[in-house]
Amino acid sequence: AARLLAGKIIKAGEIFSQNEAIGPYTEDKGFRKGPTYVGTELITTVGGGVCKIASTLYNVAVQSNLEIVERHNHTMPVPYVPYGQDATVAFGAKDLKFRNTTGSDIMIWAQGVGNILYIAFYGSKRGPDVEWYHEVLEVRKAPVKFKTNPELAPGEEKKVLEGMDGAVVKSWVTISRDGDVEVKFMGISDYKPMPHIIERGPRKLGLFFLS
Repeated sequence: AARLLAGKIIKAGEIFSQNEAIGPYTEDKGFRKGPTYVGTELITTVGGGVCKIASTLYNVAVQSNLEIVERHNHTMPVPYVPYGQDATVAFGAKDLKFRNTTGSDIMIWAQGVGNILYIAFYGSKRGPDVEWYHEVLEVRKAPVKFKTNPELAPGEEKKVLEGMDGAVVKSWVTISRDGDVEVKFMGISDYKPMPHIIERGPRKLGLFFLS
């Protein structure tokens, strides 16, 4: 995804769409299987993981004080950005879009180095100082789900997925430039809790004899 994104030019006044720029997320374009949220379930699909691109693009666009046209939070929180700062995409259904309001062209640079994703915007103007703020309006504790694993001994347990609490979060940013400060409301993000998944061995069967 980063390779396809690197070098994209966003003209002044143009709206960037992640789905249009690098979608659809198919095997023939080099995408592989990765984790995907479907409701409160975590499954594997081709292109799973491109939301890390969307989330990083969203944060860089906000830090650059661009106009956010479309953004959707995940159904459950993600571990790689704070609550309220993520973005999810689904080709044909959900997109990340933002408008280049800088007055000149922007080039996107993106690269994956090891397990780290880097994204930057290059333009003719230096971006303002932007600070994120979040207010947690509601917390939803993560439940625990148990699954039987016949390879484990009876009574043995193993946590296979660390859950995360759900929440309702209100977000805003302050934008500072040349002594002027602007406050911009970034919306309310509503997350269902991600369950803790614990595998455990099969239960012992008791034998009872009738006489």
